[in-house]
Amino acid sequence: MSRAAGVTHGATRRQFLALGWFPWLAPRHIGLAGARFRILRNGRSLRRYLRIHGNEETARQVLERHMETHEGIAYVIESRTRVVAVESLKLDPNRLFSRVGAEANLNLLNPGVAPEPVRSALGVLDRGREKLVRALTPPKGGLTIALHNNGQGYSVAEEAPIGDQASLREPGNPHAFFLCTDPRDFEVLKTSPYNVVLQQHGPKQDDGSLSRLAAARGFRYVNLEVAAGQAERQREMLHWLEWYVQ
Repeated sequence: MSRAAGVTHGATRRQFLALGWFPWLAPRHIGLAGARFRILRNGRSLRRYLRIHGNEETARQVLERHMETHEGIAYVIESRTRVVAVESLKLDPNRLFSRVGAEANLNLLNPGVAPEPVRSALGVLDRGREKLVRALTPPKGGLTIALHNNGQGYSVAEEAPIGDQASLREPGNPHAFFLCTDPRDFEVLKTSPYNVVLQQHGPKQDDGSLSRLAAARGFRYVNLEVAAGQAERQREMLHWLEWYVQ
């Protein structure tokens, strides 16, 4: 082992020990451009949780309450709006996980924008993306769970036709569903009384979403969608997920 490698290993081990014994030394925030996340820690579970859209208040309430009694690390965006700022441009934070998806979203949300501001914003994202991705990627054997709320314009009806498999146990409640990237998780989730879609290969077009990234990189990810305001339904589905998906 080279001296440099030994120093790196030693620093990593010391950091691990310090954070293990003194958890208050761990970072309380992580961010990328205008997307700043508060970090909630409880225990040493392999679970990671995410609330990525600032206007999805039900998801925030459910996740914060959940972390009081369940172990894992949660990342809660501090924005109050659906979009964040990158340089002077607007961006959906769930479209920043690839350059292709971010570029498409920047052009969509900033009509008529010149190429140079877009290139500048993409440069900011490219330089900081991997740090955020590493935080949201679960350890080996772990699972990332994202909580989302939707309105009347988005439902499982949009995801089922482009997914690899689907189980629609509640066709009359299309706004409540799971979307997962691992076929083993799908086999468990389809035994639930809820709608679930397997998106193992992700959408054909790279939209920059975390689910697309999880499918491409092969880590376990479950998106839990319910309609805005349906906190009890989201808690119920989250508890089912925690109990049965190991």
